[in-house]
Amino acid sequence: MNNIPQIKTILYATDLGKFTRPVFRQAIAHANVHKAKIIMLNVVEPLTETARAIIAGYMPETAIEEIQKDGMKNIIATMKERVKKFCDEECDGAGWEQIPLQDIIVVAGRPSEEILLAAEKYNADMIVMGQSSKKVMGSKVMGSSARRVARLTKVPILIVPNI
Repeated sequence: MNNIPQIKTILYATDLGKFTRPVFRQAIAHANVHKAKIIMLNVVEPLTETARAIIAGYMPETAIEEIQKDGMKNIIATMKERVKKFCDEECDGAGWEQIPLQDIIVVAGRPSEEILLAAEKYNADMIVMGQSSKKVMGSKVMGSSARRVARLTKVPILIVPNI
C-alpha cells in the first residue's frame, strides 16, 4: 500500500471561459477527497511581435508593460470574484475558506507550456483542466492545450468535459 500515490497539490488550469464550473467542481471534489490544496492557474497569451510593434508606435514600452501588469491584476480579481460567486451559489453557505485554494496565478505564455511548467514548479500531483472551450461544426473536440498537456505531462491529468 506504500506505492499508492498521494495527491497533495492539484493544479486547476482555467481559461475563464463560459463553461468552467464543471471543471472547478471536479478540482474541488478531488481536493476534498484527497485533502489536497488547489493552485488555480490562468494563462494569458502574450502580445505577438507584430501587435507589440504596432502599439509601440503609439506608446512607450514602459506603458505597454504597465498595461500588461494591470491586465494580469484584473484577471486575478476576476478569478477571485468567480470563486466567491461559486461559493455563494454552490457551497451551501460555506465561504471561500471552505475551498482548499492555496493560490491564484496568472502568467503570460503558451497555455500548454505554462501549465506544464506550473505543474513542475508547484509539484502538482494532478492537473485538472477543461476539455475545450470551443465546438467545431457543432461537436465537442479536445482543445489543443488539453491534448498537448495530456501528451507531455508527467503527472496524472483529469480532462473534464465542459461544453
